[in-house]
Amino acid sequence: MDTTGHTVTTTPRLGDYTIDTDSSSISFRSRHLFGLLPVRGTFGLRVGTVEVTAPLDTSRIRVAIEAASFSTGHTRRDTDVRSARFLDTDRYPLITFIADRVLGTTVSGTLTVRGVSRPVRLTVVDSEVFADAFTLRAVTRVDRTDFGVTAARGLAGRRLDLTLEVCCVRAA
Repeated sequence: MDTTGHTVTTTPRLGDYTIDTDSSSISFRSRHLFGLLPVRGTFGLRVGTVEVTAPLDTSRIRVAIEAASFSTGHTRRDTDVRSARFLDTDRYPLITFIADRVLGTTVSGTLTVRGVSRPVRLTVVDSEVFADAFTLRAVTRVDRTDFGVTAARGLAGRRLDLTLEVCCVRAA
């Protein structure tokens, strides 16, 4: 027990969880103009679920991200990235991540962007477990060219460092 009388565990209870999209975020960092200038931004989560199983390494995670939620606070850049030259959000409104393996602090799965699927590994860098919820922060690096997003080579950053901060609530 902790100092408040709550039981402290390191893994969530078995069962189904919903990702609270209002309390969760996906942020990214990249560089543009030949790597000289930093760019920071966010994506919005549409929906997500987590199934915590025994053994833990067979747990599953499913996340859908609104591609058109791409935002850096720079209107012209954001509009350009949403266009057919980059994310093509009219044809591909969702970015998905489906994880099928959890080993220690590594979550392995498949990221699909613009209809192109590639394996991705997230590293969990922080987590907190409560009676009926848990939070985690995970990081990964994605190469946009692996997903066919190849416009503006040199001008737009090739790699995005992603940070996911997710709050999962036990499903009723």
